[in-house]
Amino acid sequence: MAQKFYNFIDGEWMKALNGETTENRNPAHWDEIVGIFPKSGKEDVKKAVEAAVIHREEWANLPVPERGQILGRSGDIMVEKKEEIAKLMTREMGKILKETRGDTQEGIDTAYYAFGESRRLYGVTSPSELPNKAIFTITKPIGTAGIISPWNFPMAIPCWKIYPALLMGNTIVFKPATDTPATATKFVEILTEAGVPKGVVNLVHGPGSRVGEAILEHPDIGVISFTGSSAVGRRIAEVAGKNLKRVSLELGGKNPQIVMPDADIDLAVEGVLWGAFGTTGQRCTATSRLILHKDIFDKFMDILIGRTKGLKIGDGLIESNDVGPVINESQLKKILNYVDIGKQEGAKLVLGGNRLTGGNYDEGFFMEPTIFTEVKAGMRIEQEEIFGPVLSVIKISSFEEAITVANDVEYGLSSSIYTNNVKYAMRAIDKLEAGITYINAPTIGAECHMPFGGFKNTGNGHREGGKWPYEVFGEIKTVYIDYSGKLQKAQIDTDITK
Repeated sequence: MAQKFYNFIDGEWMKALNGETTENRNPAHWDEIVGIFPKSGKEDVKKAVEAAVIHREEWANLPVPERGQILGRSGDIMVEKKEEIAKLMTREMGKILKETRGDTQEGIDTAYYAFGESRRLYGVTSPSELPNKAIFTITKPIGTAGIISPWNFPMAIPCWKIYPALLMGNTIVFKPATDTPATATKFVEILTEAGVPKGVVNLVHGPGSRVGEAILEHPDIGVISFTGSSAVGRRIAEVAGKNLKRVSLELGGKNPQIVMPDADIDLAVEGVLWGAFGTTGQRCTATSRLILHKDIFDKFMDILIGRTKGLKIGDGLIESNDVGPVINESQLKKILNYVDIGKQEGAKLVLGGNRLTGGNYDEGFFMEPTIFTEVKAGMRIEQEEIFGPVLSVIKISSFEEAITVANDVEYGLSSSIYTNNVKYAMRAIDKLEAGITYINAPTIGAECHMPFGGFKNTGNGHREGGKWPYEVFGEIKTVYIDYSGKLQKAQIDTDITK
């Protein structure tokens, strides 16, 4: 019998108030039910927010270093449970074990960063323009944060959001993706074991149309952090904007890897293999466009196609496999539809393009790593986020053309250039319209202490990672202390034109 899971509200595990449930299945073996989860609704969110509001003051009144100690302990627990978490994550979303271990490690790193940051939440102290007056800033919590996370990094991304929100003194209502509720549950269990008090973190499972919308509309949620598609991000900004909620959006990408003639070709091939087909291409930072100079085009493609053919596709729990399944049937159909679009647009399918069938492949949603050449700037497969193992290769003749092609999309998340020419590298850093630029490395590989986010339709200007999300979850208060014993009038008493 499949294990049953529950919402976590005010320190209690409970069913959805409507009694409805949904199945969470293994995308590599669809007959395997990972668990039965609540299919919650608006009333569950209301109950979770009520708990979060009741416990705001209790959590906010804890000294920041004490909150940091609790979050640091959660990192210790995550270290102990790393392999357990990784295997659970692979079962419910498919990516290979080395990647789910990395996903978990990102959560650990973020926990320890929060622990360290708990003694570094510095304000600004500045000299006053008036005598006998001190001025400085402090940061206060917003109140309750709504966290809506995706399925492709079900431990790392919730950690990116929840640790800063908690350290800043906010309580949480957390809606994980419906495809990865088990990893989210494990994370909440770890936070609770570490000592986060009841009602501070509340977990509500269910679809975005019910739970997500209720979080957006609830007046007692003051900040929303979301990672997902640009279309949903626009909806969140629209709804939350009506109530002037603070919103942090990390959205899509259509990330280019440029390879110049002077590059280390073998290194660049390794980069595009990992960037395009790691996580089965299901990353917002995935290398979905290879911008390849004509002078090395044929040689590079011969090596790349040969190496791609050697990738082992299968169950992510098998250590020897390189690429796992696509998350679900709906996503697989979307990817296959883009393959058809690429063919119709006149791109040349040189590898893959099909669902894998036969044997164990029939048990899940497996897709061949797919490569198109003769892709022209402006084609839909070159412009739109596919979120699957599909690589579009564009031939260019110059560095200037490479930059133009790289920037000619609506997204601006990650970018990469392979070159041994420092002039190309420095000009790419300057000219690529992306929040992240890698030199001689693929478009994936962000580290938890550095800002993560992008330009244009990739988000709304906020960043995750490092110190930057702490700004999202806090309100800055400016303090003026006048100890002169008399009324002083700023800008009036300091008028230098008198």
